Amino acid sequence: MSSHRLGLVLLAGLLLGASSAPSLAQDAQKCFAASDKVKDGDALDEAEKRAAHDACMRALADSSNIVQKYHLQEADFDVMGNRPPKQ
Repeated sequence: MSSHRLGLVLLAGLLLGASSAPSLAQDAQKCFAASDKVKDGDALDEAEKRAAHDACMRALADSSNIVQKYHLQEADFDVMGNRPPKQ
């Protein structure tokens, strides 16, 4: 398991265990799962992409942790295929 994936799995586990809002954990898990699918080379259809993006956005809005927000935003970039260029 790559260190990035392991980090995401650990983050998702922390979200599931420590979150007072179960919907945040579910949305984060959906977001990360879609990101992993894209990184593994699988394509998302438009409905999956929209649902994953919406889940990422809800999780971002519900989270107050800057590290969680960073990982969720990175996952959303993977889902939407619009990663900003490196400077």
